[in-house]
Amino acid sequence: MPHPTLTPPPIVPREKLDFGLDGDIPRHWLAGDAFQTRFFDAMSTLFPVGEKFFITCVRDFRDRITDPQTLQDIKDFTRQEGQHGIVHTRYNNRLKAQGVAVDAILAGQERRLFTLIRGKCSREFTLGITAAAEHITAIMADCFVQRPEIFEGADPRVRALYVWHAMEEMEHKAVAFDVLQDVAHSSYLNRVGSMLLVTVLFPFHVFRIMRHMLQVDGYSPWERTRIWAKGLYWLYGPGGLYPPILRQYFRYLKPGFHPWQEPVVPSYEPWRRLLKETGDPIEAGNRLHGERHWVDAVRA
Repeated sequence: MPHPTLTPPPIVPREKLDFGLDGDIPRHWLAGDAFQTRFFDAMSTLFPVGEKFFITCVRDFRDRITDPQTLQDIKDFTRQEGQHGIVHTRYNNRLKAQGVAVDAILAGQERRLFTLIRGKCSREFTLGITAAAEHITAIMADCFVQRPEIFEGADPRVRALYVWHAMEEMEHKAVAFDVLQDVAHSSYLNRVGSMLLVTVLFPFHVFRIMRHMLQVDGYSPWERTRIWAKGLYWLYGPGGLYPPILRQYFRYLKPGFHPWQEPVVPSYEPWRRLLKETGDPIEAGNRLHGERHWVDAVRA
């Protein structure tokens, strides 16, 4: 059975944070780029139901757990995921005001996750989906905060939201995995099979929602074709969003893998310090974005 090689940071639920989502955030808040903005917007629409699914799948095994630390980790994981759902619901209300069919998207995801997947798959497999999704979100979060150029030109309120979400994903990245391995006693085939399903379904639904969003934005078919061509290169091309995290993705498929074989990013401690000093997640996110010394250090 795999074991961590690093001491994880504490899981700290941070509640009632104000990201100013009711303010005058531009429609295309990420440097005016429609594809990049809608990529993050589409992910946001998936988070509230997704977080509820993750909490439910971990709680399926809570009655089998006697270890006090594991029970506390699950409690803190639940509180963090609950806050993510609340904040992204507020975020999604902005999208609804733009004409995005948020309610239909949420209803469809609810049906897929809770009626189809939980109705047809074993509890071990749905927990495997949760662990796999947590791994993907954690390594994507790693990418977002360690490469400030990804959010260069972003509205500081939205950037701060994603930095906060990213840091907490890293804090609880092993909770579902540990329950999967140590409590559910998942087979390797279950772990890999659930990851492959998430690998296919996650981008499929993000792209499907983005297609709708770009139509809502009023782009013509030809304009949308150009936006997709440029945007897919931003995602998958050399130096794009995804290639740098492929190594971390494939590590999950190794038989001896554990999430805490890799540490949190170097920017994690500076962000915690800034949030504690300022008490303001937007200011902490802005100052972190400006403190590039940790980027230079990690790339040296």
